[in-house]
This record gives sequence, C-alpha cells and structure tokens, in this order.
Amino acid sequence: MIDWQNILFQFLGGLGVFLFSIKFMGEGLQKSADDRLREWLSRFTTNPLMGVLIGIIVTVCIQSSSATTVITVGLVSAGFLTLRQAIGVIMGANIGTTVTAFIIGIDIGIYFYPFLALGAALLFFFKKSIYHHIGQIVFGFGGLFLGLELMSNSMQSLHQLANVPSLMVHLSNQPVIGIFLGTIFTLLVQSSTATVGVLQGLYAEQLIDLTSALPVLFGENIGTTITAVIASIGASIYAKRAAAIHVLFNVIGTIIFMLLFTPFIQYIEWLSRVLHLEPRMQIALAHGSFNTFNTLIQLPFITGLTILVTKILPGHDGRIDVTAKHLDPSFIDSSPAIALGQAKEEVLHMGAHALRGLEETFLYMKTGEAFHIPTVIQLEGALNHLDEEITNYLVMVSKQPLSRADSIRHHTLLTNVRDIERIGDHFENILELLQYKEHHEVYLSKSARQDLIGMFSLAIEAVRKSIEALDTASLSLAQEVTELESLIDDMEGKLRQKHIARLNAEECSGAAGVVYTDIVSNLERIGDHAVNIADSILGTRQ
Repeated sequence: MIDWQNILFQFLGGLGVFLFSIKFMGEGLQKSADDRLREWLSRFTTNPLMGVLIGIIVTVCIQSSSATTVITVGLVSAGFLTLRQAIGVIMGANIGTTVTAFIIGIDIGIYFYPFLALGAALLFFFKKSIYHHIGQIVFGFGGLFLGLELMSNSMQSLHQLANVPSLMVHLSNQPVIGIFLGTIFTLLVQSSTATVGVLQGLYAEQLIDLTSALPVLFGENIGTTITAVIASIGASIYAKRAAAIHVLFNVIGTIIFMLLFTPFIQYIEWLSRVLHLEPRMQIALAHGSFNTFNTLIQLPFITGLTILVTKILPGHDGRIDVTAKHLDPSFIDSSPAIALGQAKEEVLHMGAHALRGLEETFLYMKTGEAFHIPTVIQLEGALNHLDEEITNYLVMVSKQPLSRADSIRHHTLLTNVRDIERIGDHFENILELLQYKEHHEVYLSKSARQDLIGMFSLAIEAVRKSIEALDTASLSLAQEVTELESLIDDMEGKLRQKHIARLNAEECSGAAGVVYTDIVSNLERIGDHAVNIADSILGTRQ
C-alpha cells in the first residue's frame, strides 16, 4: 500500500530544498559578480546579437533567467536599454537558464554531501565576504542535488499506481494539458529550473515519456515569464513592452515547436542515442535545444517583434534618453581641447535633464498627478549615469597635456557636473517628501502651498538661467543667477518664520511642518548649486 503522506511530504520537502538551494546559489553568484551585472547589460548590449550573448553570460552567472529579465525590464524602464537590445538579452536569458538543467542532469551520486559540508564550513568558519559568497554557491550546489534526491525517492513509489500508464497516454494525446501544467507549476513555484528538475525526475523514473514531457517543458518557458510581467506593473510602457516580448517570444516558440513536434522528438531521441545520454540529460538536451533553436528562429525577426508588441501596447510616456551623446573617445588623444568641448555639450545635456526633473517635481507638487513620478525617477537616474560617464571621460582627458586655459575649463566642467548631479539629488528628496505627504495624508495649508510654489519658481528660474549661462558663457545671465540665489536665501528665512507662526496658530501639524521645512531646505540647496555654476562662469571670465 502506498504511503501517500510520506510521498507528499518527501516531495514537498525536496522541492523546498531545491528552490532554496537555487535561490541561495544564485545570490552567491550574483554577489560574487560584485554587482556588475547591470553595467554589463547596459554597456555591452550594443546590438541584439550582443544582447543574446550578454543575456546568456549574466544568466549563467546568477542562475536565474527571471532575475536577468527583471533587471532588463528595469533598465528598459530607466532608459538604459532600447527595446531591440532588451529582446536580445531576453532571448539569451532563455538559453542561459538551460545550463542549470545540464548541471542537475549529471549523476554525482552521494557526492553532494561533501559540497554541503564544504559550503557550510565556508559560511560558518570564515569571516571574509568572498568566502561567504563561495560558501553560498557551494552549499546551494549541494542542496540542488539533495532536493533532487528527495524528490526522486518520493517518485519511486508511484510505479505501484495502476493509472500511471493511462495518465501518460492521456498527456501524450492532449499536449495542451501538458503545456498548461508546465505553465501553472512554474507560475506557482516561480522557478523554471524547479519545473525542469521535477520533469527530469519523472522522466528518469519512467513515470512520463518524452511525448508527454515536452509539452510540459514548453509550458515551463511560458510560466517563467510571469516574473517579468509582475516587474513591469506600474513601470513605463517600454518596460511593459519588454515583459510582453518575453511572453510573446516563448508563446511563439511553443507554437512553432508544437507544429514541429514529431521531428523535434525524433531529433532528441536520435541525439540522445548518439551521445548515450541518461534520461535526465535527455530532458536537459530538449530544454537547451528548444531555447537555442527558438532564439535562432526568431532573432532575425526582432524588428517585427518590436513592431508587433508596439501595436499590442501602443502609447508613449516620454521615455528619457539617458545615454551620453557627445563623449567621443577618439578626440581624447588627438585633440583634448575638442574633447573638452564635447564634454561641455554633455554637461549641457545633463543640465537639461536636471531642469526638466525639477520642473516635473514642481508639477507633481502642484497637481498631485502620479504620472510625473516615473519621469522624475528616470531623470534622476539619468543624471547619476551621465555624472559617471562625463567624470570618467574628463579623467581620461586629464591624462593628456593641457594648456592652462584648458586645465581651467577641465576643472570647471568637473565642478559643474557635481553641482548638476546634486540638483538631481535634491529634487529626488523633494519627490520623496511629497510622496510621504500623499501616503500619510499630511495636509499643507493654502498659504504654505503658495509659499512653496513661489520658492520653487525661483529655484527653477535660477537653474534655467545657470544652464543657459553655461551654454552661452553669459556674464549677465550668471549675475542674474546670483541675484536669484540671494532672493531664494532671503525667502528661506522668511518662510521659516511664517512656518513658526503657523505652528503657533495651530494652522498645520508637526508632520506637515517637517515636510514643509525640508522642501524649503532642498530648494535653498538647489539655489546654491545653481549659483555655483554661475560663479564658475564669472570666475573663468574674470
């Protein structure tokens, strides 16, 4: 008689150990990569083919196609990747995740126990973080096989069931059910690797044949897309399109391979015989072949996929182009003076983002319309990115021989970059204060709102004129910024006094007072950075 309780508990326990281990190992791999994954994705995906390669590498590094896709969706939302680049990364992630299936297809016997012991030793007896990361990887690797062993042991008893053959026949005749089961199971456990691992166990124990297993495998690829869909909720339309591409890519692939089902099975059976593959490796081969061939088939049609998903999800949400436009490295060696001119153009580009970010924050304060929030966040991210790009470019320029005038220009541009980046930090602070006000239902009095509107307008005008003065090297505009900054400083003192009067008159709450004074402080600091830009112009022209 079958002990159902023992089978169920052992299977669920094994599945839990497997899921924990794949997550634990992935976290160790990601930490070992020293958080360079986003940089790899945003810097090296110059075209879809490179995107495929980087998608494979990153997914192999972190052992999670879902994590790679979520990072990709975030980079698309922030403007660091185009949709065409993202499609390549997503395709590569699907290939990269199949490596795990090959790893767990290896029969290492009981040797996973030493891995567990070694991983635990590294975690508990060493203090350096690098050893902890390696310990996570090693322990997670051993845990994968422990989970597989537990699940496999629980499946062995199922041979006694009389209805197992009839279930296989039913799944073989109804492949749509297999696709549905693979999709649902992956949705529930949030791990395509877990679905493949379970499928490998079932196939190895001859509880399912290849004809029944492959539709489940196809469904697993559809189910894994849900993580990217969840990540795109509330993000830009471009992020939603990237997530939709992931779904579309796997759905189209499933349709293609269901149409080519018989020749695909014949291919897997033939190659398995030639390579003398064990059952688990046959499933890994099918998984890898599906994703590789699917990528090769659809890669030439990336433009068509982009057009299709744009038709399905129309709209435009003012996506910000965060990439540097003017930093041509060829000028650094040949003509440092021209390189400085290029850097100045990029600083002006950065200044335009800072001004727009401040204006969008102001609009959010006045209207409370939430659609301004993603734009502000994206613009602040763009400023951080351009700050790094311009600074690195200027550091390379500084290694070249510069005239005295060019040295002054170089120093001035570095200080301008710092001031513009800090303006971004301050309008981000203001955005967070306004969001806090909304979420906690903090009420600002009418007079307090009018005061903030007046000071905000002065700060925007100061930033606008400072960027224009930087562009034109205008002494008169720089002087106007200096005068505006004096008005902002005077206003800060007056607004603080008015705030104290409102508190004494109990016209506002303590929480409202904190929000109000912090916004005033940030606006005053924005004025300071605007006048720093103006002073750099006045200083270079004196």
